[in-house]
Amino acid sequence: MDQLPIFLSLTGRACLVVGGGAMAARRSRQLLDAGARVTVNSPQLCDEVAQLAADGRIAHVASSFDARLVRGAYLVIAATDDPAVNSSVHAAGERYGRLVNAVDDPAHSHFIMPAIVERAPVVVAISTGGAAPALARRLRERLEAWLPSRLGRLAALARSWRSTVKASIVGGNERRRFWEEVFDGEVADHVLAGRDAEAQRALGRALNGPLPQRRGSVALVGAGPGDADLLTLRALRLLQDADVIVHDRLVSADVLARARRDAELIYAGKAPGRQAMSQDEINATLVRLARAGRRVVRLKGGDPFVFGRGGEELDALRVAGIDVEVVPGITAALGCAASAGIPLTHRAHAHGLVLVTGHEDLDYASLADAGLTLAIYMGSGRLGTLTASLIAHGRAHSTPAALVENGTTERERVVTGTLGDIARRARAAGIGSPALLFIGDVARYAKSPVRAARQPDIRLEQAAG
Repeated sequence: MDQLPIFLSLTGRACLVVGGGAMAARRSRQLLDAGARVTVNSPQLCDEVAQLAADGRIAHVASSFDARLVRGAYLVIAATDDPAVNSSVHAAGERYGRLVNAVDDPAHSHFIMPAIVERAPVVVAISTGGAAPALARRLRERLEAWLPSRLGRLAALARSWRSTVKASIVGGNERRRFWEEVFDGEVADHVLAGRDAEAQRALGRALNGPLPQRRGSVALVGAGPGDADLLTLRALRLLQDADVIVHDRLVSADVLARARRDAELIYAGKAPGRQAMSQDEINATLVRLARAGRRVVRLKGGDPFVFGRGGEELDALRVAGIDVEVVPGITAALGCAASAGIPLTHRAHAHGLVLVTGHEDLDYASLADAGLTLAIYMGSGRLGTLTASLIAHGRAHSTPAALVENGTTERERVVTGTLGDIARRARAAGIGSPALLFIGDVARYAKSPVRAARQPDIRLEQAAG
């Protein structure tokens, strides 16, 4: 991130607004709402700012920009449409060590004023770093429609009980569990429905009663093929609630970024020829964490039950008596095919689909049916052997083929050809792992040009499943 998002306390602080127009009025009101003491420096004022001055809510210095005023200010806003004035305000801020924001002028700003959704005391701030203010406003509109109007009342209720809860529940984890029950249960329902008295009573009952003993649990969650937007809603919710996330090498950084910030991350990656943890160690770790009362997400690339060894983990957890949930993900065959424009089945071209792994020798004779689409996982290292064996067992040399590297991500590349030449074309393009091979008439629909990777030095690992 290019800027650090912070919420700044301005109560009683002297703040300077340079300019006297509509934007100066807006910024002055925002500063006043935050408790600041506001001075406006402008030779002329619009009616709204003039009324604030007449009401004694702001001080007015009726002159062109006076750099000396910056020295006494805690925060400075340049609310003019004159780049020269903005530059002068920014220079004064540099000289006196004051933070300056020039409206719609990122080059002369030390910080960005975000778009705001307010449900006081809840405030949601949205920024694009000055790149697209209109987009920030658009996002604000959507959040305004989504966030309940009484959300602030729920936060205010929690604030009024915070000291009592802290004194009554000593452990930090136990307090977090208590508040999660409050925000997800009866108390929140009462507040959002306007039943404040009932909410107070329900919160008191919850605090005075026994804290429910939380059983540890494990969710086997499919992370999809790489694009975080392809996560299911259930997967996203579990990532936000998890105490611990045990993840594969093939889970993208974008997906991990959707997890709760304070969740413990445990790397259990496996790669050809090396692994961080054996499968037995992974199983034992999941059981140990769950028995300690932790909420565990076992995050697996693609789908946990498609070449992901999720079945083995499910067996181990059930034998240990652990509560377990399975959340499917978009397997790499579906995600990569969709991203590359390949219909895996098609009435005119394919009557069936076979998902296989290229790590081991296959029953090539059963795969020679021209009406089958083959999606071959983990086969990029054996392309020559795979394609030659299929041809030897009767699949036509001219059968369309496509190889998709890093599918669904910004680094996606697609190479097309035939069963006879796809291995050569892949070598020429420098295609590596992770990649999925599609064979069959439907592969003719694939995007044919090789797209240059945006970051060729960084490989976003893609799910095997």
